[in-house]
Amino acid sequence: MTTSSWSPGRSTEWHWIERFREQFDVCGVRPGEPAVVLCETASRPVLVETARLALGALGAQVAVVELTTPPNRGPVPIRSTGASVALQGNQAAVAACAAAGFVADCTVEGLLHAPELDTILQGGARVLMVSNEHPEVFDRLPHDPDLRPRVEAGVALLEGAGTMHLSSPHGTDLTVRLDGAVRAGSYGWTTEPGTIAHWPGGLVLCFPAAGTTDGRLVMAPGDVNLTFKQYVRSPVALVVEADYVVAVEGDGLDAELFRSYLAAWGDREAYAVSHVGWGMNPACRWDALPLYDKGDINGTELRAFAGNALYSTGANEVAGRFTRGHFDLPLRHHTVTLDGRPVVVDGHLQPPLTP
Repeated sequence: MTTSSWSPGRSTEWHWIERFREQFDVCGVRPGEPAVVLCETASRPVLVETARLALGALGAQVAVVELTTPPNRGPVPIRSTGASVALQGNQAAVAACAAAGFVADCTVEGLLHAPELDTILQGGARVLMVSNEHPEVFDRLPHDPDLRPRVEAGVALLEGAGTMHLSSPHGTDLTVRLDGAVRAGSYGWTTEPGTIAHWPGGLVLCFPAAGTTDGRLVMAPGDVNLTFKQYVRSPVALVVEADYVVAVEGDGLDAELFRSYLAAWGDREAYAVSHVGWGMNPACRWDALPLYDKGDINGTELRAFAGNALYSTGANEVAGRFTRGHFDLPLRHHTVTLDGRPVVVDGHLQPPLTP
């Protein structure tokens, strides 16, 4: 049985406000700056209230824009997509965000892959996607100024490479050709107009171009299926050909659930690669998942723990693919190389990416 230090009917804590204030300050929020807290009716109320008070403590001119969460028409529950559907093209809400200097994104799924994001960023807003986590998660992950130069070093290595390769003792042998890929990194804050970051941060990844990913990806016990918010208990192997999972191998329940969820969409694009990369944040914990109820967290911490290899299926704008189906799969004990140069070895970051 898990316990929680916060319940939906309870107000925020002062130390949570202080933690948010610190993160927003790093994002350059200044007195008098127009700031928007973007949320929806299903947003975690404590995150909305904490963000509002933290921005007020910095002297920002704060507006809370709340949207009605649309119904999920199925066919299955949707979790952790990074593609909020709350805006639904609402021009008034989009205009409010685009006119702001800073947006604290407290929508449930986040704006990272939302169709309205480009319009908001073109207005010059700095958007910080506050992951839908229990506030204690942010307490445990203090601001780390060293994370930015290390993430930027990882992105630079990725930008200079032509091929990424993933391998593991369990049988992973996956190649991503990087021609045409978009490379990116997040360290948990953003200071430049027209940019977005997610918090918690600590990721380096690429969105591969169409037809560039092939091989075999093997999930072993202890790897994480973040869509299901659970650890893998029995091996699951994905056979990937020209970006698409063409077979899900495995005899256990994990493989059966994986096959069932993908098939439920009736959409070939749900089988395609979304992004591939690795985690950079030494403060993030692989073993945090059992300490929270599923409704308490979004799991961004597990995407970012240092040395994981992250493989995701679903939407990939770079390859022109759009779907609501999505799996985020942080993998342990993997080796990641760029043109043969190791950046992660058996789950451990390599120089110059080490803390």
